[in-house]
Amino acid sequence: MQLRNPKDFWAGVLFAVIGATFAIVIQVYEYPIGTSRRMGPGFFPLAIAVLLAIIGLVIIAKAFVTDGGAISKFAWRPLLWILGGVILFGVLVKTIGLVLGIVMLVLVAAFGGHEFKLKEQLIAATVLAIGCTLVFVVGLKLPFPIWPRFLG
Repeated sequence: MQLRNPKDFWAGVLFAVIGATFAIVIQVYEYPIGTSRRMGPGFFPLAIAVLLAIIGLVIIAKAFVTDGGAISKFAWRPLLWILGGVILFGVLVKTIGLVLGIVMLVLVAAFGGHEFKLKEQLIAATVLAIGCTLVFVVGLKLPFPIWPRFLG
């Protein structure tokens, strides 16, 4: 049996490994699973982890019977810019507030794309900032500072 679709194969491996890892972690830390009638806090995460692992195995099997392209060069730039934006947001959100944190996150992560248009990014940041403020601060009443303290 020959591997005919390397992209699907490695995507399947990724899904299967992540699913299996989370299923093992849930078991190691002994989260109460419960039953399907009386679900414990570990039931749903375990079900999702097992489903993810099964999907990964199906994709791996499919990689041996369908044709596909070779794996392209790994895209480091988008990974680093997007991950950097998320890390900066997490570190600075309490200091600069939710609105400016989201604006910063969107602008930094946008550098990971092929083209950067400031007007489009500012519109996206504004919509996300308003939406997140409405959902998390107003709706869920989470104690996020909306603005930096010096702005009130």
